Amino acid sequence: MPHIELTGIAKQYSVYERPEGKWGLLKGAFKRDKKIVDALKGISFSINCGELVGLIGPNGAGKSTTVKIMSGILTPDSGNCIIDGRIPWKQRKAHVSNIGVVFGQRSQLWWDVPIGDSFRLLQEIYDIKETDFRTRLAELADAIDITSILKTPARQLSLGQRMRCELVAALLHRPQLLFLDEPTIGLDAVSKLALRAFLKEENARTGVTVLLTTHDMDDVEALCQRVMVIGHGKLLHDGGLSQLKNRYGTHDGQDIDEVIATMYGEMAL
Repeated sequence: MPHIELTGIAKQYSVYERPEGKWGLLKGAFKRDKKIVDALKGISFSINCGELVGLIGPNGAGKSTTVKIMSGILTPDSGNCIIDGRIPWKQRKAHVSNIGVVFGQRSQLWWDVPIGDSFRLLQEIYDIKETDFRTRLAELADAIDITSILKTPARQLSLGQRMRCELVAALLHRPQLLFLDEPTIGLDAVSKLALRAFLKEENARTGVTVLLTTHDMDDVEALCQRVMVIGHGKLLHDGGLSQLKNRYGTHDGQDIDEVIATMYGEMAL
């Protein structure tokens, strides 16, 4: 049985538009035009346990909506999603206890308290036993090099330091499924390499399933055996990165970003 199975997932949003022109602001206070946007148009795919999968596409393609549905934050308009035998938005409490999430624009750390205290709060939320918590935190802190900042409030961290702490927070309870949205944002080259190495090791050692959403194609190339491309709310490609290179690359050794840019251009994304 697949770890994740999506079937015909569709999601629409209502967007209200203000009239144009210099009187648009005043007119908009009384009347606004409503536009329906199809974020997802019947997406279907499955992911097996232990896979490392990259989910890519241009801004507005539907990537974040897909991840939010799989994490139980959003309810689709139609279709179904089964993860570990559960429907995320219907069995949310049981579902979130088995997933870890890192969203680049959202934090699970408390802004004004030391990082170590945030981890303690997460220990209580996930009901992690003390011995397991100490062992897991020491293991993660050493692997991602955050031991020296455990007493530092989140608001005093650099973006790169905060992203490393967000990853630790997402993995403390040993989730079976990890959603990553731009996990290497703000990291220097050395930290990126270390984080990629850690994720590969964590995947190999624990069998955690990883879905990576990113615009950094070097992350995808280094981590993912499989790549899914979303555009205009549809799944446009599902396969190996080598297939994309063979189809859209123009010469051997071409930079992966150039290949993806060519693909986006030919797909009119």
